[in-house]
Amino acid sequence: MKRTIALSLFAAGLALNGSALAEAVVGQQAPAFKGVDAAGKPVSLDQYKGKYVVLEWVNPDCPFVKKHYDSGNMPVTQKYAADKGVVWLSVSTSADGDNSKKSAAINDWVKAKKAMPTATIMDTGGAIGRAYGARTTPHMYLIDPAGKLVYAGAIDSKPTANPSDIKGATNYMTLAIDEALAGKTLSQAVTKPYGCSVKYS
Repeated sequence: MKRTIALSLFAAGLALNGSALAEAVVGQQAPAFKGVDAAGKPVSLDQYKGKYVVLEWVNPDCPFVKKHYDSGNMPVTQKYAADKGVVWLSVSTSADGDNSKKSAAINDWVKAKKAMPTATIMDTGGAIGRAYGARTTPHMYLIDPAGKLVYAGAIDSKPTANPSDIKGATNYMTLAIDEALAGKTLSQAVTKPYGCSVKYS
């Protein structure tokens, strides 16, 4: 009896946690947002209207993020996107208030990893993350020039923190970018994201 009650409460907790986040839906308009990047400059989705935009949720301390940055995979993917005219916005969501020290640390990390995001948005309080239903770092999205969400999910097909798995994995972001730019229906429009949990207050 106690086990049944405990399992019921656990299931209820999962349901509540899931419902706490809105879920941006592939095929519908991507949620608009405004924010400030790690350099203190304003950033909004509207300013990139007419371009493809990647959103990447990031946390430098997450082993799954380290997998893709320490190996160079994410910077290479960012360059691939940039070469095709795609805007790349990294998003750092935090439950607590960000300060200049944290922004500086993110900037230093981006430079150290030779990353190429168009901007890194400091999502203080998690408003942007909640709007998209971002759950993991990394969690990836692709928005088309009309503002429609066309991809949501994982960076690739191997949900591990092991860099050696990158070589044999399908990179869902480059696949989505290539298919979208070619005017094709995406073969993998929705995948299951993996990584560390995004923290919300």
